[in-house]
Order: sequence, then structure tokens, then C-alpha cells
Amino acid sequence: MTGSFDGSLLLGFGLYLLLMLVVGAVTVKYMKGLDDFVLGGRRLGPWVTAVSERASGESAWFLLGLPGAAYAAGFREFWSVIGIGFGIFLSWNLLARGLRRMSEETGALTIPDFLARRFGGRDQSLRTIATLILLVFYTSYIGAQLVGSGQILEATFGIDKTVGMAIGAFVVVLYTMLGGFLAVAWTDLFQGLLMAAVALILPILGIAQLGGWDAFVATLVASSPPPEPGAAPAFLAMDAGQTGRAFVFGVMIGNLSWGLGYFGQPHLLTRYMAIRSVRDLRLGTLIAMSWVLIAYWGAVFIGFVGRGVLGPELAEAEQVMPLLTKALVPSWLAGIFISGAVAAMMSTADSQIMVASSSLIEDVYVNLIRRGQPTESPARLVLLARVSAFAITALALFLAFVSRDLIYDMVAYAWAGLGASFGPTLILAIWWKRFTRGGAIGGMIVGTVATIVWKNVPGLQELLDIKVASFLLAFAVAILLSLMRIGDPVLAHRKEHAAR
Repeated sequence: MTGSFDGSLLLGFGLYLLLMLVVGAVTVKYMKGLDDFVLGGRRLGPWVTAVSERASGESAWFLLGLPGAAYAAGFREFWSVIGIGFGIFLSWNLLARGLRRMSEETGALTIPDFLARRFGGRDQSLRTIATLILLVFYTSYIGAQLVGSGQILEATFGIDKTVGMAIGAFVVVLYTMLGGFLAVAWTDLFQGLLMAAVALILPILGIAQLGGWDAFVATLVASSPPPEPGAAPAFLAMDAGQTGRAFVFGVMIGNLSWGLGYFGQPHLLTRYMAIRSVRDLRLGTLIAMSWVLIAYWGAVFIGFVGRGVLGPELAEAEQVMPLLTKALVPSWLAGIFISGAVAAMMSTADSQIMVASSSLIEDVYVNLIRRGQPTESPARLVLLARVSAFAITALALFLAFVSRDLIYDMVAYAWAGLGASFGPTLILAIWWKRFTRGGAIGGMIVGTVATIVWKNVPGLQELLDIKVASFLLAFAVAILLSLMRIGDPVLAHRKEHAAR
């Protein structure tokens, strides 16, 4: 189903895009050096840190993929919300404080940089492996966001999907190149608030149009016939009509496992590194969890309400949010609401472009090619980071053009890969003094390989969810190699700090 041109709707949408570009233009004056471009000089307050971290963590999956899954699959998606909320809480409490403190002590600007410096920084193999893993999964992840922009513009304005992807890529890379991390963080603050507002308001409007809560439930029951007479509709059951192993592993654990990915997403973890003080993390955690409680339940209900208002037979379930918006609110307001879905895409894509380009310059160019020699001016490093941001976006756009996967599937793959590759390694690097460089390298490699194998070998996904399998295998290998004393433990890191 495609939309049609509407001037009022385009006005609201255009104002949103203009605001993003203005933020990029305003923050460009603060880009004095690579530290400013990569981490904003580590001066973010708790509100900007928390809301931008949440906005960056959701992607096009939040207002397109998740509502689409809820529209098609029903109440089983509440398990995803529970797992996500728990994962976010644990990430803020297990990683934020240690990552903020240790990254500043070592002077690390990126996650690969942090891992390399954590073990003394002499052997660059860990940095190289971490950077390659990051780039492999981020191209797929950014591509999913650009597919999301194409779907939104197609459903809203009738614009060809490929043209919509190109428009989304152009806007995101432009303000990211201009203002670096500060532009990304401040635009994400606005976008995160907009996303939460849309997720809260849209279901309320839909339930009201259907005649209230009882009428809403009756509509869902009518649109979801039970599998057999006298049984409850599977759509309205959190067990999705499954029992035994099929429920535990296929429904509950498979959806709860989304929470594991939050330990290994560099575009979220850099927010912890950029907050201005460790003392601000407690307030940041409270703000982030408040956002989760408001926004995530609303995102799922967008899918449920869309089934009631639009019917159960949409050709593309992932277009339920923009189509529902057009059905419920005036055109000018619909333009702003639909901007919330674009915000979900942009707030993730900009952060991922930022992290990937930063890693190319800091980890590859400065530390591997130039070997840390101060031969480049700060202004030139910023210029190189901007060029790399453009190149990464162009590659992701190409992958988006050739991909045939749903946003939900593309994000699930990249999410599992990043979570398994970096999550166990970062948890152990922060909390376990006996963790070794060999354990870090082995954990990252196994997390990556397991994700790729699980995605491409038939039957493994049915055996155990890809997010759980890859995470547990990486964790086990990282611990085993460290216990075997493969590679240096934290001794090099201690010596480095003793010399400071």
C-alpha cells in the first residue's frame, strides 16, 4: 500500500528535516578536533545522554519493525518489551560507570580503542578485529535504517522506495558530517522525545476511535479467530498458542533475548563514554528507564490498534505506523507524527555512521596506519572523519538497495552480531581482573562467527535463538581462554595507569 502526495503532511515532515539540518549547522563550530567530533568533548548532560542513548537504541525497528511484528504476531511481542527493558536496565548499571571511568583514564575514544588500551595497547590485533567486526555488522544495520526511510516515504507520500532511501541517507549523513557527535546527540534528544510522544499518543487516539477499551478488545478478537472452537485466539495470548519447548525457546526466550544485545552496541555505549561525569549516570539511568516504560508499551500497541483500525490484511505489516497515523490525525499533524518514525531511523543511523567513521579514523588511520604519530592537524582528522562518514553511508545505501530482508530481520541479525561480539567481552573487561587479551579476541571472533553460522545454517535457529546462542558461546569461550591464561591479562593496563 502506498501513500499519495499531501501538501499539509509534507509541510510537517519538511519542518522536522529542516530542524535536523539546523542543529548540524549550529554544532559545526564546536568541531575543533577528533575528540569533539567523536565524543563531543565528553560534556553531555544526563538528559541528552539518556534520551539520545534511547533514541539511538531503537532504530526503524522501534516504530516500523516492532509495531509490524505486533500487528502480525500479537501479544507474544510483549516478551520482547520485557527483555528489552531488562537489558537496558542492566546495561546502564553494569557497563556505564566502568566504561565512563576507564575510557577517560585511558584516553579511549571508541570501543575498539577502549579494548586495545584496556590491555596496554601494544598489540594492535585486538583493535583490528574489533574494528572489522564493527564495520561488518554496521553496514547491515545502517542499511536497515535506510530501508525504513524508504518504507515511510512510500507509505506516506507515494515516493518510490529507493528514492526515499536516498533522501533519508542524504539528510542523515549531512548533519552528521557537519556537527559530529554533538549534532547526533542533540538531534537524538529531540527525536527521542518525539518518538516517545508518538508511541504514547497514537494508541490512545486509535482506541478512542474504536469506541474505547472494550470495543478495541472486541475488534481484536473478531479479527483473530481462535485456532479451534472454544480456544482463546493465539493473537491475544502471550504464549502465542504454543506449549512446552516451542513456547519456552521459540516464543519466550527468543523474544526476551533482545535484551542481550544492549551490552554490545557501540553506538549506545559511546553515550556512557561521553557523559560529563560519573555522578550524572544515576539520573541518566532514571531518565532512560522512564523513556522505556512510556515508549515501548506504546510501540507494541501501535501494532494492535493498527489491526483494529486498518484491519488484519495489510500487505506490508511494517507500514502499519505511518498508515495508522494518516487514518487518525489531520495531515499537518500526521507529518509531525510520521517524523517520529523517521526519527527512529535517523537517530540510530546517525549514531552508527558516527561510530563507524570514528573507528575508521581513530582506530584504523591514527593507530594502525599512522601508529599514533601526531602528524595530522585536528582539523584534517575531522575532515577525514567526515569523508569516512560519507563513504560508509554510501556503502550502506547500496546494501539497502540490494537487500530483500524485512527491517525486523536485518536489525535482528546485526543486533545479535554486535551484542555477541562485544557484549561478553566488555562485561568481562570491566568486571573481571583476570580477563585476558586472548579471551577478548576469542570471544569477539566466536560471537561473530556464531552469528553468521546461526543465520545461514538451516535448523539452528529452531534449536536455539541466534541472539542467545551467539552470546552464550562468546561468553563461554572468552572465560575459557582467560582461565587458560591465553594472552596477557590486565597487567599491561595496570602498568599503563601506574605510569600516569
